Amino acid sequence: MVKNWDNFLIPYKQAVDELKVKLRGIRAQFLKVDGRSPIEFVTGRVKPVDSIKEKMVRRHISEDRLEEDMEDIAGLRIMCQFVEDIYQVVDLLRKRTDINILEERDYVHNKKPSGYRSYHIIFEYPVQMLSGEKVILAEIQVRTLAMNFWATVEHSLNYKYKGAFPADLKSQLERSAEAAFHLDEEMSEIRDELQEVKKQDPDTQEPDKDVRKSSDENSHLQ
Repeated sequence: MVKNWDNFLIPYKQAVDELKVKLRGIRAQFLKVDGRSPIEFVTGRVKPVDSIKEKMVRRHISEDRLEEDMEDIAGLRIMCQFVEDIYQVVDLLRKRTDINILEERDYVHNKKPSGYRSYHIIFEYPVQMLSGEKVILAEIQVRTLAMNFWATVEHSLNYKYKGAFPADLKSQLERSAEAAFHLDEEMSEIRDELQEVKKQDPDTQEPDKDVRKSSDENSHLQ
């Protein structure tokens, strides 16, 4: 039984804080070496206690099994510009020695019936506590900016309608999800065209360093 929720959530908060720093560090390294990064920005959160309790009821999770059966108490989200970036980030995560990946769910090319797209990674992460090492479960979602915009709107509507969307709204959401993914595909084609131009013209200018620096600083405000 959870006697003190603040104490229970300490390792999850620590994990989120540590991983945000690490992932943002990866972004900074990419920018310095390549001039661009597959990671646009990183956010993270610990699930609020009310949301944990609601999910326990909905998923029939007992308190004594909470640490083993709830995978997203600690959650991070990595935003990318392009669909290809998602899989580059996933490959980077697979190679890390500080996380132990347990499960991968590719909803990018295997979308949910609602139209939702994202790449989910469930993993174990060791947190150093005063009492010693504690391994927790956590989740990382990797998605494009367009996928995230759609998911944010859908999530807000889900609260309003409690998941029971009117038929016309459900159809609109499904169409908009497809439109968002088509936008991602078109932007990837445009990126490929730009890369071809750079190959043919080595003197093609990179974005101004001050502009990149400003963009990087703004991304950390997320």
